Amino acid sequence: MGEGVATRVAVVGAGYAGMAAAVTLAGRGVPVTVFESGPVPGGRARRVSVQGNELDNGQHILVGAYTTLFSLMRQVGVAGDALLRIPLELRYAKEFAFRSLWLPAPFGLLLGLLLARGIPFPERMGAVRFMSFLKKRNFRLEKDIPVTQLLESHGQNGRIGHFLWRPLCVSALNTPAAMASANIFLAALRDTLNGEPEASDLLLPRVDLSRLFPEPAAEFVAKHGGEVRLRTTVQNLDELKKQFSSIIVAVGPHQLKTLLPQAPEHVYQPIYTCYLQYGEGAKLPYPMLGLADGLVQWVFDRGALLGEKGRLACVISAQGDHQQMSQDEIADRCHRELAQAFGLQKPQWTRVIAEKRATIACTVDLKRMHFEKTGVILAGDYTDPEYPPTLEAAVRSGVRAALEVTQ
Repeated sequence: MGEGVATRVAVVGAGYAGMAAAVTLAGRGVPVTVFESGPVPGGRARRVSVQGNELDNGQHILVGAYTTLFSLMRQVGVAGDALLRIPLELRYAKEFAFRSLWLPAPFGLLLGLLLARGIPFPERMGAVRFMSFLKKRNFRLEKDIPVTQLLESHGQNGRIGHFLWRPLCVSALNTPAAMASANIFLAALRDTLNGEPEASDLLLPRVDLSRLFPEPAAEFVAKHGGEVRLRTTVQNLDELKKQFSSIIVAVGPHQLKTLLPQAPEHVYQPIYTCYLQYGEGAKLPYPMLGLADGLVQWVFDRGALLGEKGRLACVISAQGDHQQMSQDEIADRCHRELAQAFGLQKPQWTRVIAEKRATIACTVDLKRMHFEKTGVILAGDYTDPEYPPTLEAAVRSGVRAALEVTQ
C-alpha cells in the first residue's frame, strides 16, 4: 500500500511496539491515531503511581545493540542523558565480577572472560572455547535445544554457568535455562557479546519507562498531525475498519483474543519487581548488582539512576517458587537478602509489582506468530522472528508493521 493510499492508520496499543509504528508512520507523513486503554503509554514497560510514588511496572536493562530503539529515541527528541551507559560489567554482591574490555571484537569479550573474578581458570578457558565454537557456527544451531543442554555439552555448567550464562539467559529471555531456546539465546549473544564493543554496553534508564520513549513519541506524533487517545479501549476491530484504511494491532499477546479470536494461545513468563524504600543514606556500591543464591536476581540503585535516594529495586525474572508467595512474603525475603548482602536496616515501605504475563516463554522451537488479515497487521515483541521479547524486539516489530502499511 503506497503512502498516498494509506490515508488513515489506526494503531491499537501505545506500548513500545505501537509507538514505534506510530512514530515511523508520522515521520513519513501518514496520519495515525493510537488507541490506548491505559492512562499512560508504555504497555508492559510503563510508569505506575503507587501510594504517591511514581514507579516503573518493571526494571528494564537496555544494551548497546538496541540500535532501532535508540534511533527512534533520537528521532523523537529523547535527551542523551536519559540513559546511563556503562561498558558491560556484571558485578555480584560477592564472589563474581566480569567486565568486557573495549577492544576490537571478539578480543574484548575473550580477554574479559579470561580475567573474570571468582571463576576457576579452567572454566574461564572453557568459556573462551565456547564462544569460539559459537562464532564459527554464526551463533546458530541446526537443531534447537534447551540452554542447559547447550551449556552441559560445552562444560559451561559450573560457576561460569551459575554466575554468567544462566543469569544472562534468564535476563534476556525471561525463561528458565532448562526450558529456554538455545537459538534465541544465541541470537542475543551474537548481537551483544559478539558485536562491536559498544553493542554489549549496559544502558540503565534514568527516567521512568513511559518518559524514556512512549511519551516523547506521543508528543512527536501529535506534532506531525496524529493523535494518541489514552483511556480508550478498542473492543471491536470492525468499527475501526470503517474509519481507517489500515490497522496495526500492537497489544500484549494475552490481549489478542479479545480483538482476534483466532489468535493462538501462548505460554507466559512473569517478572516480579520489588521496590524497597530505605533511608536516604542507603545505596549500593554499583548501580546494578547481582545476587546469585536467593530469590533476588538483580538489584538496582534507583537513587544512583533516578535520584530516588534510598530506593532499591529487586528483580525476579521467570517462573519459580515465588509465584506461590504473598507480596508481603516476597518483600520480606528481598529485604532479608539485601540486609545480608549490604547490611541494610528495615525499609520504610515496600511494594511488589507482579507482571504475571510479562513475556511469552522463549521455549525450544518456539513458533512465532505473524497473523494477518485484510487491513490488519500485528506488531509486538512476541512477533520478532528470532529475538527474545525485549524492548528492541518490540520497536523493530512496530517499524516493520509501519513499513508494511506504507509499501
